Amino acid sequence: MEGRKIKIPMPSALSSRSDRNPIRIAVLASGRGSNFQAIIDSIKAGACSADIVVLIANKPDAKAIGRARENNIPVEIVERKSFPSREALDERIKELLDKYGVELAVLAGYMLLLKGKKLLDSYRNRIINIHPALLPSFPGVDAQKQAFDYGARISGITIHFVDENLDAGPIIYQEAVDISGCRTAEEAAHKILEAEHRAYPKVVDSFAKGKYVLEGRRVKYVRG
Repeated sequence: MEGRKIKIPMPSALSSRSDRNPIRIAVLASGRGSNFQAIIDSIKAGACSADIVVLIANKPDAKAIGRARENNIPVEIVERKSFPSREALDERIKELLDKYGVELAVLAGYMLLLKGKKLLDSYRNRIINIHPALLPSFPGVDAQKQAFDYGARISGITIHFVDENLDAGPIIYQEAVDISGCRTAEEAAHKILEAEHRAYPKVVDSFAKGKYVLEGRRVKYVRG
């Protein structure tokens, strides 16, 4: 059974982009960067109107760095041990976002919680994250395994704005994924990841076509 979709209407990722400029994005990653690669591939295919102006990685051995260099994307390393505090690290991230003229910061497997007040205030509703579950269910790490171990038949993905709290920002997009036939948590994770790769570039692209506004905690898309 195909996953049910619960989503805010967004423009088709196949529509013409001749009437607008690509949005300047930064991607933050800690590991393999498969969602980073999905966005790169979507841009190359003409299905995502974005320019990735920098990859920010907090681990010097992150596989995402190799993906960036293969695609001539600048890389900045922000190792935790190089900073006296998490606040100082987040201030450096803000400096980098400012330096590269970033319009939207995209977390793609970035495994540190953003806490810096200056960063979050300056880029309020301009930092997004993807989570492999239907929030508010199964927040935090290993969400796919959490859902599988709980016996959930339906899990999914959530794309949300980042705020001061863990996986708690206003929800932009959700998509349900049927994991009832999965025999292991790894199978469930793979199926959920496929949905992530489809959805994340489309949401990034939607920022180039319009804007998202908040009405309380509800996110509304405004085209154009």
